[in-house]
Parts: sequence; C-alpha cells; structure tokens
Amino acid sequence: MKFTVAREAILKPLQLVAGVVERRHTLAILANVLIVVDDNQLSITGTDLEVEIVGKIPLEEGAVSGEVTVPAKKFLDICRALPDGAVINFSLDEQKVTVKSARSRFSLSTLPPSEFPSVEGGDNDLSFSCAQREIKRLIEKTSFAMAQQDVRYYLNGMLWEARNGELRVVATDGHRLAMCTRPINLELAENRQSILPRKGVIELSRLMEDSDELVEIVLGANHIRALTKSYLFTSKLVDGNFPDYQRVLPVGGDKEIIGDREVLRHAFTRTAILSNEKYRGVRIMVDENLLTIVANNPEQEEAEEKVEVEYDGEPLEVGFNVSYLMDVTSVIDTDKIKITLSDSNSSALIEQTGDSDSAYVVMPMRL
Repeated sequence: MKFTVAREAILKPLQLVAGVVERRHTLAILANVLIVVDDNQLSITGTDLEVEIVGKIPLEEGAVSGEVTVPAKKFLDICRALPDGAVINFSLDEQKVTVKSARSRFSLSTLPPSEFPSVEGGDNDLSFSCAQREIKRLIEKTSFAMAQQDVRYYLNGMLWEARNGELRVVATDGHRLAMCTRPINLELAENRQSILPRKGVIELSRLMEDSDELVEIVLGANHIRALTKSYLFTSKLVDGNFPDYQRVLPVGGDKEIIGDREVLRHAFTRTAILSNEKYRGVRIMVDENLLTIVANNPEQEEAEEKVEVEYDGEPLEVGFNVSYLMDVTSVIDTDKIKITLSDSNSSALIEQTGDSDSAYVVMPMRL
C-alpha cells in the first residue's frame, strides 16, 4: 500500500474524522483511523461505535491499493506539524507505516484493519436530498437547547421530524425549547420522528458547509446517514420517545413585546454579571414601552437595565434564567425580536419578527 497526498488535501478530512475517535476508549482499535486506498481514492474512517465518519480524498495516479489502521491522534499531529505546502508520502511495509515529507520521516505502529468495527446502516426507510446550508441552519438554530447529561437520555439529543414538505428539528432540556422548520422536498403521508444523539448532532454540524452543495440524508429505523461529495456520516439513533413538544408551545399569549435584538442581548449580558451564579435568575418588568431587567445575588449586589421596547399592555413582572435569554438572542439573526407572554407564570415564546422558521420557549422562574 502506497500513496502521495498534499498536506492541505488530507488535513481537514483527517481532523473531522479524528474528532469522532474516542479519547477514553475501551478497545485499542478505536484510537485508530482506518485508511483505505482503492482505485486512486483515499478513504479515512473514524468511529466510536455510535458515530462513524468516512472522509474521501481523490489521489494522483499511481497509488497502490491496500488498507491499514494507524493511531488517529499521532497521524493528525504529524500532518498538522508539517509545513504548508508539504507533500506526504505514506507507505505500508510488513505492518509498519512510514510517513515521509521532505527531510521528515515517521514510523507508526498499526493494528489489523480486520479488527476495525463498522457502524451498520440497517434499513433505509426514508431518504431525501437538500442543500447542506439547510441542515446546518436547522442544527445551529436549535442545538444549544439540547440537554447535556440528563437522566432522560432522549433529551441529550435532537428530535428530527420529517413532515410533508418540510423537516423540523426540536431540542429541549426541560427548561427551554428550540424549534426550527425548513422546507424540504419530502412527500409523506404521516410524520416520522427520529432522535439524533448529541455527539452525532455536533459532528454532523461540523461536516455541513454553508453552501448549496447537496447532502443526501437517509433515515432508517436505528440509524441516520448523511452523504456528501467528500464524506459519509453514520450515527445510531437514540431509542426513546421524545416529549410532545406541541404541548409546550404557548398559545393565546396576548402580551407582545417587540424590541431590538442586539440591545436586549447586551442588556441581558450585563445584568447576568450580577445574577446568582447558581440559578442565574433575573426579573423582567415590562410597562408601557419600557422593559426593565433586574438581577440580584446573595452578596446583596444588584444590576438594573432599562430598554425601550414596543409594548402597550398591562404591567407585568416575570422571572427567567438569564442564560437562556442570552442564548436565544444570540442565535436569532434578525434586528427585532418578538416576546409573547400571557401572565407572570407562563412561558415566554420568543421569535423573529415577520416570517420566522424558528421558535423558542423559555419557562419562567420563581424568584
């Protein structure tokens, strides 16, 4: 097995593939990447048994086919450390890999490729293609609301709901919810739900580019696959039932606050400095065209911000976790935002003004 490749051509795919590799692995082979050369194409595969990424790189004529596994981190560090414009010569001889570039030479240990596990794809019930930017947007607008280490394991992931003509994703940690819906060329008689694990969501987001290049998404009973020109991504799905998010969406809110998103984001950021470090609570008081944010902490310190808004309803006071409000105002990308409330015990529905593909729900806090 032998091939030659430019450092710039291999570095990004190797970084993305090595990102999946488990740091704390139980099997030695999981610390390695599988390198396969076939028909002048180089494939690099990394997996942690839950998520698998295959990066594909075209090679010049003259590559000799074969396969081997090498330590992911060491191989990546070598490629990173070589100078810009370096050409890498990779060869396998009697289970020893040699990596050469100019006057640098490295010898790497290997493990048999036959031991390398693969994530089986299973049945492919539903497949569709769309621009990569659509998947990237869906994830970027919602992923911050996923739970991190909740015992309700299905919350540590993201719901993908394939609907007729659109794809909706929902993430919630039980205290807030983020939802984004994009039009996709799908024809379905009934909605189809799948839960992607947190790591799968993060790795898929890293693979997607903000471009019109197509990605083919394949949803099976237990797996999701994403195929692009350069990558094949496979992830197991979470086995569980996502909560009925429709019941969480507030309806009938009659108190609408419209404000400048950037001004509100900065006001939340400043008041957060003196909020209780553990609970992060702030009081929001709204009266005619004026919104006041107040934060206190156990050291008897206080922060107050007044922001001009459009509001002509009854005076209202409600408590929220300021971190959740900061997250939402950071991911919305319009100049104005709309906050809809019913009363001081109801959740806030936060949206962009005008046509919006996203909606955010933040539950109130008792302060």
